[in-house]
Amino acid sequence: MALSALIGCSSVDCPVDNTVEAVYYLYDSDAQRVTLLDSLSVLSARKDGTDTLLLNKVTERNSFSLPVGYTTSEDTLVFRLTNLNLEDTVWIRKENYPHFESVDCSASFFHTITAVRTTHRFIDTLVVNNPSVTYDSSQAHFHLHLLSGD
Repeated sequence: MALSALIGCSSVDCPVDNTVEAVYYLYDSDAQRVTLLDSLSVLSARKDGTDTLLLNKVTERNSFSLPVGYTTSEDTLVFRLTNLNLEDTVWIRKENYPHFESVDCSASFFHTITAVRTTHRFIDTLVVNNPSVTYDSSQAHFHLHLLSGD
């Protein structure tokens, strides 16, 4: 009887893939999917003046994923094209809310994107496609449109 009680309490249904990241699809200014030819790096700019490298010199990609911060209501990201020596800053406003599965599972934060703005050196527009950032990475959260010629 004690063995059955232990077996009954040991089953925990924590999600296997509990990564919360925003998915970006790349498009040209005519809304056609494109593959990035230049190398792209993305940094998270912190209020204390330091940066955190989130994506390091990726190339030949038409999509990528980035983590979303959960301690502030706005993330500031710096997108840098290495060969063209261009840089754009992106500000993402969001609501952060804790997601709880079980006391045995690690806590996560889900997000609702409320607004986005960007500079325009090589980014034409950044469109919110799916404002709900959760464990589900099956569709793009953002459509990142590049200026023509990049």
